[in-house]
Amino acid sequence: MSAAAPDPAGPAEQGGPTATADAVYTVDELAAATGLTVRTTRYYAGLGLLPAPTRRGRMAYYTQEHRARLELIRALQDHGFTLSAIEKYLGGLPADAGVEDLALQRAMLTSWGGGAHEVLTRRQLEARAGRSLSDEDLTRLQKIYAVRASGDHFELLPAFDVVLQMADLDLPTDSMEEASEAINRHMESLADELTLILRQRVLKPFRGREHTGADTAAFEQTMARLRQLTLEAVVAGFQRAANDVITRSLSRTSGAPDGRD
Repeated sequence: MSAAAPDPAGPAEQGGPTATADAVYTVDELAAATGLTVRTTRYYAGLGLLPAPTRRGRMAYYTQEHRARLELIRALQDHGFTLSAIEKYLGGLPADAGVEDLALQRAMLTSWGGGAHEVLTRRQLEARAGRSLSDEDLTRLQKIYAVRASGDHFELLPAFDVVLQMADLDLPTDSMEEASEAINRHMESLADELTLILRQRVLKPFRGREHTGADTAAFEQTMARLRQLTLEAVVAGFQRAANDVITRSLSRTSGAPDGRD
């Protein structure tokens, strides 16, 4: 079973406006706070992804824990989790996991790509690409990490638009595949190392000390800013490394230590 697609209106900003720990919501208010429809919210509740609400007469009321769970569910969906996988993930959380614990989980899981990826049929993919795509084209798009095939559908990966622009250049196809493989290999290694540092040096110390709801909210904001700065640092690091390669090449050619007279 596939996860429900995000609502067209889009989610509220992660974490939404600051709410008090004892805030309660009707199902309409909860849906609005998390950027979901009432129908989707009730559907998730019916699947057991949310604890039962408190009932007062005919009205059902939801708490900050329900909101935190829904926001965590959305973060997992952004990573391509199916509803069954989300159910297993939530089932593996500590039984006493509170709002702050759920918020920390979401902060670590929030997608770096800005939302869920599009999943298209072949015809829709061709319309998106603005050109017909042969079986060979589709295989190539998968090799260079532009799309991921799943049955008769294709998930657009972050590099899709860039790859289309590169395909319009007069470049050998195999050079694009080799470059893409090199980028992916080094990026996976870098992501693994940076994630380990983040967990051990940032997240673990934060979890190990007392903190309030306000501290958790501030931590989420820090994580969001850190993601942006990390991406900028990676680009800057590559630019520096590429310039160093040019300088070394000039140095070997001219015989000068730094490539200059």
